[in-house]
Parts: sequence; structure tokens; C-alpha cells
Amino acid sequence: MKQQNKVLSMTIAAMLCAIGIMIPMVAPRFQAGPISFTLASHVPILIAMFISPMIAISVSLVTTIGFVFTGVPPEIVLRALTHVIFATIGAFILKKNGNILLSVKGTTLFALFIAVVHAVAEVLIVTFYYWINGMFTETFFTVVIIGIGLGTIIHSLVDFSLAVLVWKTLKHVIKIPSNARMKSK
Repeated sequence: MKQQNKVLSMTIAAMLCAIGIMIPMVAPRFQAGPISFTLASHVPILIAMFISPMIAISVSLVTTIGFVFTGVPPEIVLRALTHVIFATIGAFILKKNGNILLSVKGTTLFALFIAVVHAVAEVLIVTFYYWINGMFTETFFTVVIIGIGLGTIIHSLVDFSLAVLVWKTLKHVIKIPSNARMKSK
């Protein structure tokens, strides 16, 4: 049975990677400079986070490829690469405390925490990218802190809600070995 779970987990991880690569290519996207929000782009990563740390890390690394294929600027690809940070942290939290998503309060706090970690990582990578390329401008605070920071928190929370909805639906269709437990209703 354990070998069957490994094969199932690898298959689901591969499917999440494929979906994560396709989403930036086909989903609606808003982009203005380094500010870019692609609808549902975090959903495969968040679902992977619900399953296990290794799957979360793998999916978050592989899904960065989807952004490379879309031809977006390097700072957006680097933002996608930072997803490994929030996915890893979130997956390990869920591995240690899989019951955290059983309550509305726990789910809300977890989603908000992951969104803030996500935003901080993206703001830091864009700040570093701008710094090494000498691209600081008078609009830096507005673009990076407000546009990317606050925008990423909102985008992350929306995608987290979508991921929970998809996850609950998937769990009714197929038994997926996972660290995260959620109420069905």
C-alpha cells in the first residue's frame, strides 16, 4: 500500500507540475512592469503544499518554467521562483500540524501567514533585482511595496481559497495521501 501511495503522489505531483506550467500560458494575466498577477497561478503549488513538503518543493520549482515560457521579464520569473519559500514553509507547518486547516480560524491564520511570507519573498527578490540593476526610481515604494507586496497578499489569499475549493473536490473523487486535513463541508 505504501508503494501505491508513492506512485499516486508522484503522479499527482506530475499533474500539478503540468497544470502549473500551463496556467501562466493560458490564464488571464494582469501585468504592469514587475507587477504581474496570473489568475490561479498558485493553486497547483498550494495543493502540492497540502500533500507534502517534497511535492510542494518540486511543484514550486517546476512551475517556474511556465513563466519562463511566457516570455515575461526576469524579475517576474524570479518572483515565481520564490514560491518555493512559502510552499516549503507551509508544507512543513502542515506536516507538523495537519489539523490546522480543520477550523475557520486556523485556515484563515495559516492562509494569511503564507500570503505574508509569499509577499515578503517576492518584494525582497524584486528589490534585490532592482538594486543590482540600478533601477531604483521614485515610484519604487508604490510599485514594489504596494503593487507587489499588498497585491501578492491579496492574490495569494484568492488563490488559497481556490486551492481549498479544488482540494476539497479532489478529495471526494480520489484518495490522495496528504498532510493537510480539512472539513468536507
